[in-house]
Amino acid sequence: MFTSDIAIFLLGLIAALFGGYFGAAIGGNFAFALTGLMILVSWGIFAGTSSTIGFDYLAFGPVMGPHITFAAGVAGAAYAMKQGLIESGRDATSPLARLGRVDVLLVGAAFGAFGYLLNLGLGLLPWFGSHTDTVALTVFTSNVLARVLWGNSVVVPEKFNKGATSLFAKIAPNETDFWLRYQEKPSQYIPLGIFAGGMAAGAGIMLGHYVPGGAAVAHTLPFAISAIIILFLILGAEMPVQHHITIIGALAAVKFMPVLAGAGFDWNGQWTSGTWMTAIGAILIGCVFGAISAFLAEFQSQLFHQRGTTHIDPPAAAIWSSTFLILVITGALTPA
Repeated sequence: MFTSDIAIFLLGLIAALFGGYFGAAIGGNFAFALTGLMILVSWGIFAGTSSTIGFDYLAFGPVMGPHITFAAGVAGAAYAMKQGLIESGRDATSPLARLGRVDVLLVGAAFGAFGYLLNLGLGLLPWFGSHTDTVALTVFTSNVLARVLWGNSVVVPEKFNKGATSLFAKIAPNETDFWLRYQEKPSQYIPLGIFAGGMAAGAGIMLGHYVPGGAAVAHTLPFAISAIIILFLILGAEMPVQHHITIIGALAAVKFMPVLAGAGFDWNGQWTSGTWMTAIGAILIGCVFGAISAFLAEFQSQLFHQRGTTHIDPPAAAIWSSTFLILVITGALTPA
């Protein structure tokens, strides 16, 4: 007889198969925008019941988790390109159901299941599994696998700017190889990182203080807003892509707040004027890490994504690496 844990695992795996098919059918970026909406729904469930089931199963789980639906859309596009059905495997937006090919959508289903299993496996790794964003790392790894299977086979393409000598000059964007033209210069992405990161950090601090238990999930609400903004990008507005900034800005502020406040800090207790001044410091740290994540996304876009024939998501690459940095630093600064 199955135990409850095995039954729940199988339920999630089956849901991930369906979710992967669905994500490929509607297109990865459309699915990701729906993830943002699911986070809002999850916040409603959490505020009303204190249950995280919305986050665990809907928004970041097998139903609409980006490691399921978005990653499936990316994999389906890579496979469709290999089959000659679409021109670019980097098209993470177009719905693939339009192709009328069940095999493309079944690839999405398979990658949905793969994302579910990999995310669970990463979470079980000693120390590392609790010191990064396993969902973002799963997205990145899934994208890399799709590149190896159906793209130009190498993770770091050997197509560099001619005559360049330094690494940054070799991988710099040009007229044909780029991610976001209006967001590729340090003068563009660093201020975006600082200000979007600060906005998210402020939201994270207030949610952590005023919502019981809210500190654990405070970083997800700014992320939801940024995910929904992707929908406007799809529809033609040149929106800044910043979900890798807002989630990291809020996470940094929330994780550094107890470190700065010291022993006896209570998220939901009575705050003094000194505590509020400490919160300002935490928000400024969120600005710094927002800028760091903005840099990491652009750098990893130039290194992995923009010269490849398939999509390797720069924000996902920035989120897992920035989260790792934050959790390692705050872990080292927090007394045992």
